[in-house]
Amino acid sequence: MKAKTTSYLSPKLEALPRPGKGGFGVYAREPVQKGEILAVWGGRVVDAAELAQLPSVTQRHSIQVEDGFYLIPISPAEPADYVNHSCDPNAGMAGQISLAARRDIQPGEEVNYDYAMSDGSDYDEFECSCGAADCRGRITGEDWRNPALQERYAGYFSPYLQRRIDRLRE
Repeated sequence: MKAKTTSYLSPKLEALPRPGKGGFGVYAREPVQKGEILAVWGGRVVDAAELAQLPSVTQRHSIQVEDGFYLIPISPAEPADYVNHSCDPNAGMAGQISLAARRDIQPGEEVNYDYAMSDGSDYDEFECSCGAADCRGRITGEDWRNPALQERYAGYFSPYLQRRIDRLRE
């Protein structure tokens, strides 16, 4: 019997072991076209105080959905939660809880997005080892403020971050 999940992962994708980078990664099994929805995360919404009390593995698999609010997985085996960060991503946010392809993705390619598109707090900062030519080296909750990233990821920020960006530009 297949384990019940609360998230959606496109049938064109699969989670596979990826030792050294979070334990797993999500990879394309079939060609994916730019704009296709890749994942829709489900779970339970918690505030920052509750998130801080949760195990670090739960915190790492959460996503910030609003200022001070985070979506956490209900079960530990949600394949959609294994999408890793990259400073040169092929996917981006398509709303608060959805991920879409920023470009065509080929079979065997890892699906990834820049956490600057969704994270605006310091709950999950880390040293980056994505291997991208333009790797920032350290991922922080302030990366969304970078004007170059704002331009590069226009249209792919979580709505609450886009509102922050819009206020900065006023």
